[in-house]
Amino acid sequence: MIQPRIDNLLEHVDSNYASVLVAAKRARQINSYYHNLGEGTFDEFPPPMVESASKNYLTIALEEVAQGKIKYQYR
Repeated sequence: MIQPRIDNLLEHVDSNYASVLVAAKRARQINSYYHNLGEGTFDEFPPPMVESASKNYLTIALEEVAQGKIKYQYR
């Protein structure tokens, strides 16, 4: 079973496509944050905004979307 559920994600994004784009970009930011953390330079990327039992960056990003922590806009 996928956590968080798709219907919870769709409350905070316009479409499934938007949820994929937003979560993928945020997962890359979380990955960069942890990578730069070891180097001592973590000013560019914000840390995860939710407490998660998962260590998977995409799952953390999806949980942030489901809780409404991420705002986005189309260009």
